[in-house]
Amino acid sequence: MARLTNKVALVTGAAQGLGAAMAETLAKEGARVYCTDIDENGAMARAEAINKAGGVAYGRKHDAVSEGDWHGVFDELLKREGAIHCLVNNAGGGTFSDIETLSLDAWRKVISLNLDSTFIGCQLAIKHMQKTGGGSIINVSSVAGLVGSPSVIPYSAAKGGVRLFSKSLAVYCGSRGYKIRVNSVHPGLIRTKSGLEMASKAFNASEAEAEKMMAAFHPLGRIGEPAEVAAVVAFLASDDSSFVTGAEYVVDGGYTAQ
Repeated sequence: MARLTNKVALVTGAAQGLGAAMAETLAKEGARVYCTDIDENGAMARAEAINKAGGVAYGRKHDAVSEGDWHGVFDELLKREGAIHCLVNNAGGGTFSDIETLSLDAWRKVISLNLDSTFIGCQLAIKHMQKTGGGSIINVSSVAGLVGSPSVIPYSAAKGGVRLFSKSLAVYCGSRGYKIRVNSVHPGLIRTKSGLEMASKAFNASEAEAEKMMAAFHPLGRIGEPAEVAAVVAFLASDDSSFVTGAEYVVDGGYTAQ
């Protein structure tokens, strides 16, 4: 039997990249997956692709920084399923920035997209999971939330916040006997459209050239694939990780080990 049979999962930012790979992998493991994204067409297309492949998925437009949208997503999911067993807070992003010219508005947008969205999702998930026997919350951070990055400072600040927010929630839920596990995942440079675009801007080079430059920083000699991050998410969503909470899983080919 697949590890996530009879489980219900919600993946934000599921239209493409890491979120798409996570949604597909969770579905292959047997979960009924809700794919949400601000890109409605992309979310619907991802769900359709999963269904054609033999999984069960639903697509929905979702602005992850809107509290109202979050309530709408949970209302729809719970009406249909009755419970949520896994939340993957994947929606986020950042762009190359210079601290000396960065506007306060631009700073706030990055913080909100990455950190506020995670707060809202976790708050709602905890509220409902603790009533139905618990679950797993997986917050997607980044290696930029572990080590300093001069070119994506607001993104690093937000992802660092996601890291310690996740640990705090793990202790909170455990101390109250909620049976809710909370962990963070920290991808390095992964072969996604947004990841390569960010690397290209940081190195002022083409995406192909930036990939080669980044690969040289990794002991494994290459950048990662979305499926490699998704496999870690599937493990954390499953009962195989039943004694894992408050942990940070780094998927970076050894980049931060040096």
